[in-house]
Formats: sequence, C-alpha cells, structure tokens
Amino acid sequence: MCDADGYRAQRARILGQHLGRPWAAVALEEYSCQYGSPKYLLLCGLGGMLSCGLTHTAIVPLDLVKCRMQVDPGKYKGIVSGFGVTVRDGGIRGLARGWAPTFFGYSMQGLFKFGLYEVFKIRYSQLLGEEKAYLWRTSLYLAASASAEFFADIALAPMEAIKVRIQTQPGYASTLREAAPRMYSEEGLWAFYKGVSPLWMRQIPYTMMKFACFERTVEALYKYAIPKPQSQCTKAEQLGVTFVAGYIAGVFCAIVSHPADSVVSVLNKEKGSTAFGVLKTLGFGGVWKGLSARIIMIGTLTALQWFIYDSVKVYFKLPRPPVAQMPESLKKKSRR
Repeated sequence: MCDADGYRAQRARILGQHLGRPWAAVALEEYSCQYGSPKYLLLCGLGGMLSCGLTHTAIVPLDLVKCRMQVDPGKYKGIVSGFGVTVRDGGIRGLARGWAPTFFGYSMQGLFKFGLYEVFKIRYSQLLGEEKAYLWRTSLYLAASASAEFFADIALAPMEAIKVRIQTQPGYASTLREAAPRMYSEEGLWAFYKGVSPLWMRQIPYTMMKFACFERTVEALYKYAIPKPQSQCTKAEQLGVTFVAGYIAGVFCAIVSHPADSVVSVLNKEKGSTAFGVLKTLGFGGVWKGLSARIIMIGTLTALQWFIYDSVKVYFKLPRPPVAQMPESLKKKSRR
C-alpha cells in the first residue's frame, strides 16, 4: 500500500499518462479511487454484473424465441411467428420462461467478464511496456477479453444449461427451483457443465470481438466522427459514443458467435448429446438459423451493456480511460 504522498503522486501520474494515454480533463478530486486498485476492479465487476444481468433478463422473450427457432425450426419459422406460437402455447407469461437462471447466470458472467477484463488488460499492458501496449493494443484487447471470458463461462455454464432446458423442452420444468434438482438427480453434476466447451466456442470469440471492436470503434469515432477531442466532450456525449460503438460491436459479435450458440441451444436441450454430434446434425445451414433475431438481440444488448457499464463508472466516479494515444517516446522515434 502506498503512503499518502506516494498515492497522490502515482494517481496524478496515472491521470496524466497511463500507457501513453492521458485521462480526459477531469479534476483529480472527482475520482473516488485509484485506477487499477481493488476498489476500482470490484466496482468494475459490479458494473459488469448490472450490465449483463439486467440486459439479458430484459430480452428473455426474444432469447426464448431465438432458442426455439434453433431447436425446432419447423414449428418456429421466424421471429414474428415464433412469438405468436409461444404466446398461443403458453400465454404472455410463457415469454418470461427462464428469466431466473438468465438473471443469475449472466450476472455472474458479467462480474468475471468485465472485472477480469480490467485485471488482464492492466497486467498485460505492464508486461508489454508502454510502447508495445500501444502498438499491439488490438492484440492486447483480444488477449485480455479472451482470458476473462474463459473464467466467466465457467460461472455462466450451470445457469445457461438450466435456462435452455426450461425454454426448449416442453413439460420438463417451468422454474429454476424445479429444473436444477431434476437435472442433478437425472444426470448428475455433468448436466450443468457439459455445455461449457461450446460456451467457450461461442462466448470467447464473441467477447474478443465485443471488447476489441468496441475499443477500436470508440477510437475511430473520436478520431473521424466527433468534431472535438474526447477530453472536451461532456459525460453525456461520451456515453452516447459508448452506446453507438457498443451497437456496432454487437452486430459483429452476433455473426461471429452464432454457429456455436446454435450448438449450445440444441446440446443443452437433448440428453446425452455431444457438441460434435449436434454440429453434424445441424449442418452448415442449420447453425445459422435464428441469426436475424440474434443480430437484433445482441446488437441492442451489447450497446446497452456498454452504456450501463460506463454509466456505473460515471456514478461511482471511477477513472475512465480515454482512447489510445501514441506515447511520447514513439512520437520522438517517428520524428527521427
């Protein structure tokens, strides 16, 4: 732990220059904690919990129809007709099936996804050094997000398996309290984790795209689309940029991760199934069923997640890193 003078000096240095990227022009006393401190990382994890848990729960109806289109395309032929069939079979309440495992599962995933992303980004930046962290920043974002998602999916897997079973297997169970004990008694602990490998296949590429595309899109927006420097933008304007960049990143995320998402949906529905067996059964065309619904869902979801996450940082007065800027040492080398 630094002493008071050391803490202030380190904090001022971070606010002035971190990995060659100066913080936006905000008074020092406005920050509630030091960048990279345990408090900062825990609050980032809290922001991730709120952003993922709330957004995924809010779109449960769309997710339910998407999953049913993947596992029963003959009955659920499209988004609109899928909603109609779902309401006709189970009423309006049927659209909320699986909300509880969705909320708890994705809250835990968000805690690890966003919290550990900050941890790994800081650590990998330190290992690379200032210049390489800037030059290789896209690779840094990819590596940090992939590392974080590896652990996030282990936290998500049990609730994801329960959610899919509730949503896609009629008559099996209608609530988390019914489904979890039945799955455990019939299939054991493996029932909750057999989908973790397909989750990695789906979520790791998704998260790599989500974070790397978002970071570089924000950078491009401030460089080419916003008529003034980021440091001169208000918090509301910066949150607006966050939302737009998040939506753009979400569209790419949906496309990259959709085949694995189809496999996960079928895998968790059917007992004794394997990822390779499901992939062979679905075929190339089958793994792309429900893509349009997923693009709408993931685009909106990703934009809202980044907006909520950034809003949490604003609310708790956390340091918010600006876009990457070339370190002075590299500028001097480029002028030689």
